[in-house]
Amino acid sequence: MVPSATNPKTNGYNHSARKKHDVKETRDHMAQSASMEEFEALLQESFEIDTPSEGSVVKGKVIAIEAGQAIIDVGYKMEGRVELKEFANPGEAPEIAVGDEVEVFLDRVENARGEAVISRDKARREEAWDRLEKAYGDDARVEGAIFGRVKGGFTVDLGGAVAFLPGSQVDVRPVRDAGPLMGLKQPFQILKMDRRRGNIVVSRRAILEESRAEQRAEVIGKLNEGDAVDGVVKNITEYGAFVDLGGVDGLLHVTDMAWRRVNHPSEILSIGETVKVQVIKINKETHRISLGMKQLQDDPWNLVEGKYPLDSTHTGRVTNITDYGAFVELEPGVEGLVHVSEMSWTKKNVHPGKIVSTSQEVEVMVLEIDTVKRRVSLGLKQTMRNPWEVFAETHPEGTEVEGEVKNITEFGLFIGLDNDIDGMVHLSDLSWDQRGEEAIQNYRKGDMVQAVVSEVDVDKERISLSVKALGGDKFAEAVGGVKRGSIITVGVTAIEDGGIEVEYEGMKSFIRRSDLSRDRAEQRPERFGVGDKVDVRVTNVDSKTRRLGLSIKAREIAEEKEAVEQYGSSDSGASLGDILGAALKGDD
Repeated sequence: MVPSATNPKTNGYNHSARKKHDVKETRDHMAQSASMEEFEALLQESFEIDTPSEGSVVKGKVIAIEAGQAIIDVGYKMEGRVELKEFANPGEAPEIAVGDEVEVFLDRVENARGEAVISRDKARREEAWDRLEKAYGDDARVEGAIFGRVKGGFTVDLGGAVAFLPGSQVDVRPVRDAGPLMGLKQPFQILKMDRRRGNIVVSRRAILEESRAEQRAEVIGKLNEGDAVDGVVKNITEYGAFVDLGGVDGLLHVTDMAWRRVNHPSEILSIGETVKVQVIKINKETHRISLGMKQLQDDPWNLVEGKYPLDSTHTGRVTNITDYGAFVELEPGVEGLVHVSEMSWTKKNVHPGKIVSTSQEVEVMVLEIDTVKRRVSLGLKQTMRNPWEVFAETHPEGTEVEGEVKNITEFGLFIGLDNDIDGMVHLSDLSWDQRGEEAIQNYRKGDMVQAVVSEVDVDKERISLSVKALGGDKFAEAVGGVKRGSIITVGVTAIEDGGIEVEYEGMKSFIRRSDLSRDRAEQRPERFGVGDKVDVRVTNVDSKTRRLGLSIKAREIAEEKEAVEQYGSSDSGASLGDILGAALKGDD
């Protein structure tokens, strides 16, 4: 039976039950909505936790190795493949096994095959860059291996990052063959780094220099100046050799190799040879070491003065020729200089190389010794007789000689004589009749000329010759009996305005106008004629100029004086005319 609608009890019960039911449904719905929101949040949170971001390094586990690839589970049911070679260092086999945990770089979450795109190389590179940046900041060394050659240098694997090694930074010295260094793990120093551009520049040389400096400091600390040590010749240059003393090099200069002259170190040393040297000097700041070999031998200069007294002669060997002379080795370690001025008596201004040659055996004389400066002055020409002395002995004055005209100058001829010496004929000694400037025109270079030795000066090394003296001294013969005051008869050969030219026994002389007469009115050249014979008085006999000084005036004065003395004086009352008349009558 259906309850009556008017029943208050029944209606109140139904309303209350419905209300409770609605409230329950609302609560259930709200509870269900809250659960969905929580689930979505949890799901989203799990996505964020389990799904890695692309472009990051993630950890994974090797679950299989097949077909040269490693299959790696990177989580959240994602797998990827990596070539096995990406797990190997340059020149080494890959070290990877199932179950290993590795870090890889996630490029993409899923590719066309539904696999994650991952890379071990990129992961190593990112890891390496972080590590290298820290090492660069700390100025620390990094380990790597050279694995390739590029233009200007090499490529180096620094545990995932590739760096450039310039050729100049491979070693402290140029490397001809880098083969032994390839694939070898060794330390490097980072010189420059740019992550944005992906550039890294490293140096192996900096490491070697640092370790070398430490080693040098240690070795140098044990050395003292004066120590005798063994070393190995590492390198030879023109100026010396570098000797390895066990981690540190010393320079053995060419002048310290032997007491004798050494033209090139290769004469007595070879690369790889073990030699005993003495430490001469150590520079603690620059770590430079100077070495010597001759210091371990007896110094030959200690006995030089006793073995080579002054003016003694010895045989030596020419070791070097310069513009100023030649060096002659008297014994190993003792050399002397023959100056160019002491090489030849006759060859002046000639290069020493035209007188002696290298390695030639020569006889020399000791001229001077300076033991402080370690110098010996030698003479080559002193071992031979002075050719001017020999000529003076064999060719006294007046000896006739013959020679070739070597040179013609403005003041005379140079005639070649024996032993490469020259004699000179002055202009004044060329001819009796011609002036020297005219006579020299008759000679040419190469002509054979005869002359007479007129003087030999040994000290000045001069020989005077005369061509005109060959036929004797015509002047001396002509005026042999003539002296000053003599009256001689001459012939007039020429009339000139200033006087007359006369000749006596082939010798020409000139009488000036003022000497033509005592009377000024008679001092006229034109009153004489060519061919006239005239008595004159000799006023001078000049053997040098080979001229006679003659005067008619002097003769007249002399005659007047003599007449006065013989026939009277002005005091006797006789006139000058009377006296001269008597004198002339007496002459007649």
